[in-house]
Amino acid sequence: MAANALYLDDLKVGDRFMSEGHEIDAEQIKAFAAMFDPQPFHTDEEAAKNTFFGGLAASGWHTAAITMRLLVTSGIPLADGIIGSGGLINWPNPTRPGDVLRVEAEVLEITPSRSKPDRGMVQMRCETRNQRGEVLQHFLPKLVVMRRR
Repeated sequence: MAANALYLDDLKVGDRFMSEGHEIDAEQIKAFAAMFDPQPFHTDEEAAKNTFFGGLAASGWHTAAITMRLLVTSGIPLADGIIGSGGLINWPNPTRPGDVLRVEAEVLEITPSRSKPDRGMVQMRCETRNQRGEVLQHFLPKLVVMRRR
């Protein structure tokens, strides 16, 4: 466990976290899409030009997967891991080749469990932005966070 690992008791509303960056390229976009979201605007640069996106764009699920990796590796240092319990997600702008993704996260609400005293729920706001500050993904996860033992 990392020295800066956090438990429910360590968090407070308003706490903010910023991840490191991840640069995405066309090869990553096409590889993910070939396996999980094989649509022309994700898999073929030429075909993508004549679609809603007007060019190659990453799958929203690819952006979500990168977001998760960034949260785990450099975003929110929760002691027992990032355990999701649901949430809302949207993608207001497409993720493009050359974008450098970073996640900004903020604690919105903390609710200790009444029936399970070893944990609580934490409502977060996570925005995945590119190098221009454009929001590519807005995610409002509810996380199960353990108390210090």
